[in-house]
Formats: sequence, C-alpha cells, structure tokens
Amino acid sequence: MAHNPQAATAEIQVFCDLVKPQVEQKIGKKFQVFKARSFKTQAMTYINYFIKVHVGGNDYIHLKVFKPLLHDDHEVELKGIQTAKKFDETITYF
Repeated sequence: MAHNPQAATAEIQVFCDLVKPQVEQKIGKKFQVFKARSFKTQAMTYINYFIKVHVGGNDYIHLKVFKPLLHDDHEVELKGIQTAKKFDETITYF
C-alpha cells in the first residue's frame, strides 16, 4: 500500500458518491456531508482504495473501495467501512 496519503481527486469523490448509499445503509445513517479528503491505494490485479471521508463536523469514516483494473472506470464495490475516525487518524489497511 502507498505509505503517504494523497489528496482526494475528483475520481476518488466519484467512487465515494457511488458507494454512499451502501455506506448509509450499512451504518444506518444519512450523511449531509460526504467529502473525500485523502486516500491510499493497494494495487494488485485490482486496486483497493482506502479513502478518508469527511461526514460532517469533526467526524470522518474510512472506506475500502475495490476497483477491478480491466473494467469500467465507474465500476467500484464497497468492501469495508471504519467509523468514528478523526481528521488526523492514519489511513490503514483493513
């Protein structure tokens, strides 16, 4: 996995927007704010994106989003969620 987080890009925000309904369903909460802030990647024959998402106030969540390398740019799958994160918490593999 990349060691230093990168600033979130427009593409990363699109991934977050695509999985937001799943995140809200799994957590049982609707988010007014859902803004990607930073991310790390793990590349294999696919890419796992580990994304820090601001969800309002001082609250953040970390998402694990899977993207096959040879598929549509907007085909992603939510693989994991970590809740109760803060801005300064390091994104780690999960």
